[in-house]
This record gives sequence, structure tokens and C-alpha cells, in this order.
Amino acid sequence: MGREDQMSQQRLEVVDPANAPPVWASLRNEAEAAAQQEAALASLLAAVILNHKTLGGALSYQLARKLGDQELRAMSIREIAEEAYAADPTLTEIAEADLRAVFERDPACKGYVQPFLFFKGFAALQTQRVAHWLWGQGRETLALYLQSRMSELFQVDIHPATKIGRGVFVDHGTGIVVGETAVIGDDVSMLQGVTLGGTGAERGDRHPKIGKGVLLGAGAKVLGNIEIGDYAKIASGSVVLKPVPAGCTAAGVPARLVNCPTCEEAPARSMDHTLADSVYNYVI
Repeated sequence: MGREDQMSQQRLEVVDPANAPPVWASLRNEAEAAAQQEAALASLLAAVILNHKTLGGALSYQLARKLGDQELRAMSIREIAEEAYAADPTLTEIAEADLRAVFERDPACKGYVQPFLFFKGFAALQTQRVAHWLWGQGRETLALYLQSRMSELFQVDIHPATKIGRGVFVDHGTGIVVGETAVIGDDVSMLQGVTLGGTGAERGDRHPKIGKGVLLGAGAKVLGNIEIGDYAKIASGSVVLKPVPAGCTAAGVPARLVNCPTCEEAPARSMDHTLADSVYNYVI
């Protein structure tokens, strides 16, 4: 794209999003403080964040900066993202919820600037959301192009047709694969190496349906057209081939139900990957 200027911290405990400071205002304030503290990044922070009036404007610039290449220039990517945000304003509302999810759930995250500029899980998720909008408009080739760029740049491969709720946290991102007919509910958290895939070469509806507030641990594989109930937890490294009821934990290869139901109300928010000392094994 050329020079960054050619295109125009403190952690808060947020419990109730309705009463939380606006994400865009907080992002701008953090960017201003960071620009004063680190002069070498002042131009970047101005170009990506401070020169824009809205979160959508900044996000379209950031995606363009990341995704643009010789075949599809950054300015074209930016125009596509701006078109999507103008046509469906909920996309920027959802991006705000995703940013807040990263901030609230990642203990390494000190504010909104970090995930907005540097976290590839967030960037990949926002790329998929634009690609999903294109898919819904019948522009499938362009949507698949963005999927390809997402996979190349971020090592995250999510099909454009995948339906994803709001407030989703993609931690680290590397090695995540999500199939075409998968559905991911609101407030889900997933770590690196998660696969939501099929079990063979069958066509049609063949991928998992992940409920609200589910925690998918690192390396978890959920395969087939099965349902993972709301607020369930899939332990790291597990291979899940059968449905998991709401509020239950599945662990192992193949996965079994443990501590079902658990007393944990929102595992995706707590990000607690541990298993209780008392384990009840149920074949699923």
C-alpha cells in the first residue's frame, strides 16, 4: 500500500457492555497516548486509527493494509469493506463486540489498540465477516478470494458461508479451520488449532453447530453435523464426534462427557480450561 500516511492503557474491568465506555472512543484515546509514547509508530497510529471518524472507517483501512496485494490492491479492498459496512451497519457493531470480547477475555490484552493492530485472530474474523457479506450478495468468487488471503496471511481458514455470531474471541488463531456449513453462536471463544469440520466427503449440511458461550480449547476437533450446546466446554486436544449437551464438558479422544452439567455458567468468558478434580465419564 506504500507509506502508512498515504491513506487516510490502562486495563478496565468491563462487566456490563451496556455501561462500558464506547469502544471507538477508547480505541482513539489509546492510540493518541501510544503515539505520544512511541514516536516511531505515530504515523501508523494516525493512518490506521486517528485519521478516521468511525470504527468502520478505521477497520476498512486496517483490513486493506493487511489484505491488499498485487492482484487486488489495498484501495480496492478498502472500498469493498466500506461498501459492506455501509450496506450492513451491524457489521461494525459486531466488530465492536468482538474487540470487547478480546479485551475482556485475553489477560495479555491491555486495551483495544493491541487486538485492532496486531492480533491476527481479530483480523481474520473481521475478514471473514466481510467475506460472508459478499457471499450473501452472490459475490462468491470475491468472497473466496478473501478467504484465501485470510488463510495465507493469518493461518486461519474460515469459509465465507460460515455463520458467526457476535462477541466471538479467536485467540492466537493459528491453525483454525472452519467448514462451510458450520455455525458459531454469540460469545464463543476458540483457541489455536481448532477444527470445525466434516467427517468425510459428504455434501450438504455437514459441519458442527456451536452454541452460545462455548469454549473450544486449543487443538479441539469437532467433526460432523453435530450440536455443541450453549455454554459447553470442549477440552484442549479433544476429538468430538457426537453432540454435547448444554453446560457440559467434553474431553478426550474420542471425547467423553465430564462434569455434566458443570456449575460454570459462561466458560467462554472465564476462559477456564481446567477440569474439575471429580470427573464423571459419560460416553457420547
